[in-house]
Amino acid sequence: MKTEFRWGVVALALAVAACGKQEATDTTAAGNAAAPAASAPAGKDWSEVVSVTPEGGFRMGNPDAPVKLVEYASLTCPHCADFSINGAPKLKDEFVRTGKVSWEFRTFVLNPVDMAVSLLARCQGEGPFFKLVEQTYAEQKTWLPNISKITNDEITRIQGLPENQQFGALATSAGMDQFYRARGLAKDKADQCLADKAGIDKLLAIREHGTKIDNITGTPAFMINGKLADGVYDINTLSAALNEALGG
Repeated sequence: MKTEFRWGVVALALAVAACGKQEATDTTAAGNAAAPAASAPAGKDWSEVVSVTPEGGFRMGNPDAPVKLVEYASLTCPHCADFSINGAPKLKDEFVRTGKVSWEFRTFVLNPVDMAVSLLARCQGEGPFFKLVEQTYAEQKTWLPNISKITNDEITRIQGLPENQQFGALATSAGMDQFYRARGLAKDKADQCLADKAGIDKLLAIREHGTKIDNITGTPAFMINGKLADGVYDINTLSAALNEALGG
């Protein structure tokens, strides 16, 4: 698969705000091989069980849950950050923890910055993944403006680097390498992940599956038991759809 995020389209790196297609957003509402299914932890708190799916997402919860939720989200998307901050805690506490709903997060890259940040978020595997995504969204308004501060000279310098160094240079320019290193990601490991062609191809495959198979046109987008949930864009609409799927 040919990587489509090359610096010939570097302008996309600076246009990170256009993420969702929703007409309304309620901001006040609340290694990539498949891992084997995990057993329930003591106390059956399914929110503590995370595994990698065959599609390349990270799934929290009971793999045999009667309702399977898939979220496609971009880490540079403000609408996705709103959902993470205002909706994800309720999703986890009321639906995932009990084992009724499993929640798979698929990183849907929209631009080169998305690619760099997603590679870093996925780099340490399933253990810290959801916590890192939560923190990335919580601090999005702090780190995202750094992208617009990257100078033309710096862009030109990054363009001149070998392709396997470009995402690493972009992450450094945006300050995201430091962000993840402060959260336990060693520099050597970060550099390896940012240059990993297999990791890049996996993210592109998730995007391709989303657009061509699941008809994803904006983020965040939610699939419930394999079907795109139309009109679901915040925790209120998602809760209603999940309760309906559960027969409530």
